Amino acid sequence: MNKDQYQKWTEFREKVSNSISHQEFEFLCRLHSDLFDHKYYKPCTCRPKEINKWIKDINEKYSEIDPDAL
Repeated sequence: MNKDQYQKWTEFREKVSNSISHQEFEFLCRLHSDLFDHKYYKPCTCRPKEINKWIKDINEKYSEIDPDAL
């Protein structure tokens, strides 16, 4: 995760809501594909379990990062 991605994910995490915008969804999908080395795709929004799993996956990577090292 680079510095820009880290900052954007920090902003994403600070948002208090049960929904995400189209732009946030795009960012989430792009970031997950970058971090977990898979082709970019957008899971169907009818499958929130997968989307929530992706958020959890990214949060785990995020928590392992020292922001001062970026």
